[in-house]
Amino acid sequence: MLQSLYDFWVAAAGSTPLEWVAVLTGIACVWLAARESLWNFPVAIVSCGLYVVVYHGARLYADRNLQVLFILMSLYGWYQWLYGGARNTELKVSRTRRLEWGLLLLGVLLFTLGFGYYLQHYTDDSLPHLDSLTTAISLAAQYLMMRKRLENWWLWILVDALYVPILWHKELYPTSGLYAVYLVLATYGYLEWRRAEAKAKADQIAAEPLTVL
Repeated sequence: MLQSLYDFWVAAAGSTPLEWVAVLTGIACVWLAARESLWNFPVAIVSCGLYVVVYHGARLYADRNLQVLFILMSLYGWYQWLYGGARNTELKVSRTRRLEWGLLLLGVLLFTLGFGYYLQHYTDDSLPHLDSLTTAISLAAQYLMMRKRLENWWLWILVDALYVPILWHKELYPTSGLYAVYLVLATYGYLEWRRAEAKAKADQIAAEPLTVL
């Protein structure tokens, strides 16, 4: 146990400053998202840009490409949170619809099988199908976050739990620790968004005119 901790701190200390900046901006991004702050999007863009370089060096190509998609999706999500609500107003927290769940599950399955096959046969990706699975779940979670669906946090909790051992195995120790922090932040985000949803419903009921019988 002590040797494992020692190895962790030695490896972490030897990690690149680039990875550490990516870690810190990643934590800031998730915390801001949990607080429903629009600043989560520009911070996410910075963090994802840094992780393009980090994951490329670790030969996790699906996760590298995922960061590029996250940058594009963050730009779109930024707009959605500002103007995606009724009559171009600020978007409110809502629940995921059944049709959305069905399409997302199908998309995750097809992406994992298809992209996993590509990575296995045409690249030197070290964990092709697992890499593809975490990428697919992350994309689904990011889509739900862009639409401000409460259940996006469920998917982030799942994918964060997968990333911790994967990144530890790849000796990206600070980033593995980052995803452990993400687990806590995702739980916090879910609780915060559930409160926001309940408050929005209460405000809507309070604003409705009383019906006189």
